[in-house]
Amino acid sequence: MKNPFHVMLIPTLGCPSKCSYCWSSEEGSPIMSIETIREVVAWLKNFREDRVTFTFHGGEPLLAGPEFYRQALPLLSQELHHLNPEFAMQTNLWRMTPEIAQILAEYHVPLGSSIDGPREINDLQRGNGYFEKTMRGYEIAKAQGLNVRFICTFTNQSVKSREEIFNFFLTNGFTLKLHPALPSLRSENPKQWALDPEEYGELLVYLLDKSLEHLHDMDIMNINDLCRCVFTRQGNVCTFVNCMGNTFAVGPDGGIYPCYRFVGMPEYVMGNVYDHPSRQDLEKSDAWKLMHQFRQYVDKACGECQHIKYCRGGCPYNAIAPTAGVIQGVDPHCVAYKRIFDEITYRLNKEMFDSPMMEMGFTSQPMKRKKPGVMSLMHKMVSG
Repeated sequence: MKNPFHVMLIPTLGCPSKCSYCWSSEEGSPIMSIETIREVVAWLKNFREDRVTFTFHGGEPLLAGPEFYRQALPLLSQELHHLNPEFAMQTNLWRMTPEIAQILAEYHVPLGSSIDGPREINDLQRGNGYFEKTMRGYEIAKAQGLNVRFICTFTNQSVKSREEIFNFFLTNGFTLKLHPALPSLRSENPKQWALDPEEYGELLVYLLDKSLEHLHDMDIMNINDLCRCVFTRQGNVCTFVNCMGNTFAVGPDGGIYPCYRFVGMPEYVMGNVYDHPSRQDLEKSDAWKLMHQFRQYVDKACGECQHIKYCRGGCPYNAIAPTAGVIQGVDPHCVAYKRIFDEITYRLNKEMFDSPMMEMGFTSQPMKRKKPGVMSLMHKMVSG
């Protein structure tokens, strides 16, 4: 199966919030011009023919303002109509207004935002007032019919309140998607908030149990994706697929990077949209070659792992950014990935061998109704 084509547009690295563990919150950062969007269009017109998804990311993309989106969305939609573009946005919602919400609603832009649980837990690690500002923006977006989902970042502090956080998402009817806090590349104490990989693994197993316990009450996107990986034997989200050559990020000045997380790091620039580079041009860059070297490293380092087909060593950024581009290992969260993939595989195998079909003819006792398992979750996803 061909990987989807994804272009992440980073209008600015600036952000009004000052989350303690964030990798980028530079005040006063430059904002992308509409001219750069025009050059994105010119670059992509003949770059490839696959359907494309544009995600506005950051920093905080709403800092670009309503006029930027009033022009950018029709430019991308109309000039690249042969690519059937779809749109998404990741935003903290602080600068959401009815005007911007109406513009986004016209192009059916789903929103991802961030909330780390109840107000007290969230504001402890994201800053006082964050919860209120984000929820205010959420209400504005919802009033215009926009679909909003939240990402929850678990830190080494908040993981201790995992049940309270889960119940917050359950009670509010929010879909849960989680991220582990990473060691900050811009802090004097980089591991202050970072979630230990072993703790992350146990958190994922806990959420697997919760997902099955509340099978019809809520979705935990990570668990759905991880189960799908094991079931289909291939990665299906960016952490677990070969994103190189299928995902690009465009920074405020038009620089092209392998992913939004590299934007602002000059050593990872592969080209610039103003030059309209071909794929062959991008492949000549040091950043492209480094990503290819990481793939080769994974083939060797993870060759004996039963999960290599759908894990692929995890996220390249997690693996190489903390070591200044020197490939010394795979994604540090390998321990967590292996823990949850092992757990899902074990349960899936057990369910298949303990199924009624396997038991048929071996017992005269009536079969007990079993609790939902991984197969029930897969059936929900397929039929849902």
